[in-house]
Formats: sequence, C-alpha cells, structure tokens
Amino acid sequence: MDIDDAATRWSSPERGRMPLLVLLHGYGADEHDLYGLVPFLPDGVVVASIAAPLTPPWPMPGRSWYPIDALDGRDPAHVTAAAEAVLRWLDAAASEFTHVALLGFSQGAAVSLQALRLAPERIGAVVALSGYAAPGDLPLDETMAELRPPVFWGRGTHDDVIPRSLVEHTADWLPAHSDLSGRVYTGLTHSISEQELGDVSTFLTRWLEGLPTD
Repeated sequence: MDIDDAATRWSSPERGRMPLLVLLHGYGADEHDLYGLVPFLPDGVVVASIAAPLTPPWPMPGRSWYPIDALDGRDPAHVTAAAEAVLRWLDAAASEFTHVALLGFSQGAAVSLQALRLAPERIGAVVALSGYAAPGDLPLDETMAELRPPVFWGRGTHDDVIPRSLVEHTADWLPAHSDLSGRVYTGLTHSISEQELGDVSTFLTRWLEGLPTD
C-alpha cells in the first residue's frame, strides 16, 4: 500500500526551506478536501495534501486510509499500515524537510497519530480533528511519552461517527504520551468549524515559533 505522489497538492514549490504541514483527509474524501483549509493556516509552512491509497467500496466516492466494516470496525493494524505508507511517502517525496507536522481529519487524524507513534522523532506535531488514537501498544510509545510532542485534538459534542469507546481511550492515552491541547466544541458534528480552525492556527503558530532557527 503506497501513496501516489502524483495526486499530492502542494501549496508551494519551495521544498525544504520552510516546515512542512501534511494534510490527511477523511474517509470518502480526497486530496482536494482539506486543501481548502490552506487560507486558514499560518504563514511560514509548505502544505502538502496527500491522497489516501485505498478506494472505499462502491458507491462511496473518494479515497480511504483503511477499511471500515462497520462504525466500530476499525482494525488498529490497518491504521498502522496506513501510517507506515505516510512515513514512506515522507521519505520518498519530502525527505528534504527537517520539520514536519501532520493535520488529519477523522481517518486522517487516526493515521496522523499512528504515524507520530511510529516515528516520534520524525513528526514534530499533530493536529487530530474528529479522530482518535488507535488502541494497542506500539514499540516507540515510551519514547513518545518521553518526548511529549505537541498534539491538538479537536472534536464536537455531536460527533456520532467516532465510537465513544475510542474517544474515551484517546482521552486517557493522549495526555500520557503528548503535550496535549485542544477543545470539545459544543454542537459540532463530525466536521470542522471556523472556531476550531482558529484554534488550529494558534496551535501551529506556537509550534512554528518553538522551532530552532538555522
């Protein structure tokens, strides 16, 4: 399972001179979906919006990071396989970027957090919107707990897509393994609000300001 870099949407041809923010869309969307967030993101980053490697079952449009058999049918092994694909893409298409952050929605959020767990020294920060941390242990979880990378987790009170058990697991797991910030947005469904985008911009600006200067 590999990511087709020909589908990637880049905000700038400047490679490696600025930090990189990779956008990972949700189930049934594609690389164009989150690219609309670019105007709401802070200056000083190159944005790459990538396409998930799988095609969901007909008639669902778009792409998917891993199969979903039912609302509670999310196999952590499939999330890990997708995260490994993201890391291979980084090595192949974005190796010149020293500082990398991931921003994912729903499935993309779960994959972003899993990629951070697989490579906590490679990924500098994660924005996880309407997503979750996959259950189970990974070899570098202790390393991540020591590094405590910055993570923003945003979700809505009316999000009925992510199972409550996964939300509760994430609420326990993230504070123990990251420098966690975020918010629960009253009335928000499985979506992204303008208020949340403002919080994301603040989080990413703080991350950028904390990066070492060359």
